Amino acid sequence: MQLGTRWATGSDAPASVPAELLPAIAEVEGRGLSGMWTLTWLEGRPIAELDAGWEVLLTASGDVIARPFED
Repeated sequence: MQLGTRWATGSDAPASVPAELLPAIAEVEGRGLSGMWTLTWLEGRPIAELDAGWEVLLTASGDVIARPFED
């Protein structure tokens, strides 16, 4: 895993956040959640995790998924 960057909800995502993730990140933030996002890379794919319990990720097939953390 490679650490990317962190940013607060409601602020512009850093340029290092892949454009494919931005609509899903906006959708999650539209739920009224707040906190800090953390961008990491796992097996070459980006994962943006919101400390309020959500993640936005790019699958191996190229799909973007936004979902609550699984316990």
